[in-house]
Amino acid sequence: MKASEVRDMTTIELDTKLADLKKELFALRFQHAINQLDNPTRLKAVKKDIARVKTIINERSKSEQ
Repeated sequence: MKASEVRDMTTIELDTKLADLKKELFALRFQHAINQLDNPTRLKAVKKDIARVKTIINERSKSEQ
């Protein structure tokens, strides 16, 4: 997911996307713990996506103040 795609989303969409990414990260960590993770690079990608979404949410909250 690119930052430009994230910036085009509404705040509500960002909140739901963040929740979905956190659920996915939990599932990936669980799979990694029991050695069933097929693509370990997906962990890193999901963490970066979470950081992108949180950054955009933080920018928007600061610009509203």
